[in-house]
Amino acid sequence: MIKKGKCYFTSESVTEGHPDKVCDQISDAVLDAIFKTDKTARVACETYITRGMVVVGGEVTTKAWIDIDSLTRGVIRDIGYTHSKYGFNHETCAVINVIGKQSPDISQGVDVGGAGDQGLMVGYACNETKELMPLTLMLAHQLTMRLAEVRKKNILSYLGPDGKSQVTVEYVDGKPKRIETVVISTQHTDQILDRTGDCITEKARKEIIEAVIKPVAGKWMDADTTIYVNPTGKFVVGGPQSDTGMTGRKIIVDTYGGRTAHGGGAFSGKDPTKVDRSAAYMARYIAKNIVAAGCAEECTVQVAYAIGVAEPVGLYVDTHDTGIIDDEKITEVVRKVFPLTPRGIIDHLKLRNPIYLKTASYGHFGRPEFSWEKTDMAAKIRAALCLKAPKKEPVCAL
Repeated sequence: MIKKGKCYFTSESVTEGHPDKVCDQISDAVLDAIFKTDKTARVACETYITRGMVVVGGEVTTKAWIDIDSLTRGVIRDIGYTHSKYGFNHETCAVINVIGKQSPDISQGVDVGGAGDQGLMVGYACNETKELMPLTLMLAHQLTMRLAEVRKKNILSYLGPDGKSQVTVEYVDGKPKRIETVVISTQHTDQILDRTGDCITEKARKEIIEAVIKPVAGKWMDADTTIYVNPTGKFVVGGPQSDTGMTGRKIIVDTYGGRTAHGGGAFSGKDPTKVDRSAAYMARYIAKNIVAAGCAEECTVQVAYAIGVAEPVGLYVDTHDTGIIDDEKITEVVRKVFPLTPRGIIDHLKLRNPIYLKTASYGHFGRPEFSWEKTDMAAKIRAALCLKAPKKEPVCAL
């Protein structure tokens, strides 16, 4: 919860060409490919990428056969690493497959409907935006999506696939007022370097501001907003050439931008019997429907499981003193209205479908194409609590 008075809160995002996100996408592409022919498969796929090489590993139990080499190269190609000028090429990189089988000790508990591991998962929602997500994170995601768009449409032909954004918003008494700082770091070719070779030209900086930053964040900016574009000066060497990547290292980008606690588990590459993923989606679904129902302006949901046990061992709902009804009563309704066993979650949210590659960049939440973003349970929550439909719209819908 954002505190009273004046304060500043920051979230970041990364593009699909960031090395960690490349790995997330490869891992989820493996999951999707398997689910297309075997929806009962067990998948825990991890990817590691570095200069000129990709390693795809993990534990998979399936009847399907997947061409890991071709699949991996296809993901890298679609992201945009198609030329040596970006330091990584989908055609020439090495792809190493070290996938094994899942332990039977885990399977015996999961086969009967139990959770695939112990752990705690967190969901969150707030009424700052129409997506019921934190404003800082939604702006950061939209900036990185815009970076990818202007690159792929050749609006700014010199951009590379790797990039990051960061947005700091000034809050007054818990409400967003304006953007204090925007940071864009984007990979680029050497064609926009100035005469020193150490910085991009002022012309390129202005082009990035006009084509990327202003269309997304302009209405939240004012004369005092600070804008940084490639603050180190240049970003020619990027992607796997400059930094290793691994699946699951961008969990805050994937979730709520640091606005609430994180359960600890990453998402990508895991089939939905892994509650790290499926229960985190359900926790978001619950929190979003509580806010959409008008029960609170903000809500955090924590759910916890023991390996091999179907029912959660813990459920916690916190409306951060914004609720119009006791959290204890809301918690009771959640238990009655929402399915909380792994099997119930999978069936309700339709998680045994090849939907996961789309989740692997620009956040798992706040995107209407996913089942856990629906607010179809809000009416049931209101009915169970004898509440009328809310009249108030999100305070600052984008």
